Amino acid sequence: MHVGDVQVGGDAPVIVQTMTNTDTADARATIEQIARLGDAGAEIVRIAVPDRRAAAAVPEIVAKTPVPLIADIHFDHRLALTAIEGGIHGLRLNPGNIRDADKVREVVKAAKERGISIRIGVNEGSLPPIAALADGELPPAKQRRMVDAGLWEIGILEEMGFEDIKISLKAFDVPTMVAAYREMAGRVPYPLHLGVTEAGTPGAGTVRSAVGIGLLLAEGIGDTIRVSLAADPEEELPVCWDILKSLNIRMRGPTIVACPTCGRIEVDLIPLAKKVEETFKSIGKPITVAVMGCVVNGPGESRDADIGLAAGKGRGAIFRKGEVVRTVSESEFMSALLQEGAKVIEERYGETIDVSAFDGGEAASAPDDPLIALTPAEASETLPGRAARRG
Repeated sequence: MHVGDVQVGGDAPVIVQTMTNTDTADARATIEQIARLGDAGAEIVRIAVPDRRAAAAVPEIVAKTPVPLIADIHFDHRLALTAIEGGIHGLRLNPGNIRDADKVREVVKAAKERGISIRIGVNEGSLPPIAALADGELPPAKQRRMVDAGLWEIGILEEMGFEDIKISLKAFDVPTMVAAYREMAGRVPYPLHLGVTEAGTPGAGTVRSAVGIGLLLAEGIGDTIRVSLAADPEEELPVCWDILKSLNIRMRGPTIVACPTCGRIEVDLIPLAKKVEETFKSIGKPITVAVMGCVVNGPGESRDADIGLAAGKGRGAIFRKGEVVRTVSESEFMSALLQEGAKVIEERYGETIDVSAFDGGEAASAPDDPLIALTPAEASETLPGRAARRG
């Protein structure tokens, strides 16, 4: 199926999406945020359409969007019809709060005429009411209720010959969410939109999302993902891409391998690793960079990286695919990594990187000297491991 010109499912890559948090009725603010989200890696963006003012803004927003848009519809099917008339690229309908089958059919008919796809978006927080139970009968498990809600609406769409469908079954509880998606994946052929609903603030919400989404993707389940965080939606997108990169599904920007530091370390590695990550993110090319703090794991971890640093006290070895290409002083760690990274990028992508634009013009070739062995330094409590002795 397609959302605008973006294919979801089939042989398409796993698509990354997010949702605006502006007042959709404020078209200018919404358009500006959509542009930022597109730049940050969103390939589809969903907008809330909770009322007529928001629906009336859809044509202007659609006309200026850099990515396909989905209208998020709850309760009032007429808002979906207005969004369709406004040129929206896709709809999300909630089977938990639009329960009149005739109203659903009215939306499906209009969507089919315009070639607009529909996501059946089931959420554990807005499921249809449980039917009356017989004496002694236990209510169905939540994941069963989620699947049944989705199948109810799928049945309506299929009876109308509408198959431009994708499905989501989101829950805050990861085991519930995973069980629901697993069951649905075995019962229907449609693409699945993965997500953990209301996952939380960026710390815990990132972990919860990575576990739920990652489990399913590792099993081959899922065609598009959204990470839902209590944060600016721009913060969701790096998490989406990191999940995909961690499973070697898709790559975007750099992958940074960095040791957690321990008592062996003799350099202040953490700020260096952060600087390396920020710098290579600004360059924007897929490249794996290892920043390691000692000679124990440094060479081995650097073996699979495109470039890497194994740092010792005062000096470090620069690696390319596990082979030492030079040794440099501590003051040159950043510039040396940049120089080697620029070589990789030029070889791989045919693009020349102006290294001086990223290291303040301090890049300089260093002589090839032997790596100096680790030695004690003076005491300090501000740095990790043996680096704390340096004062």
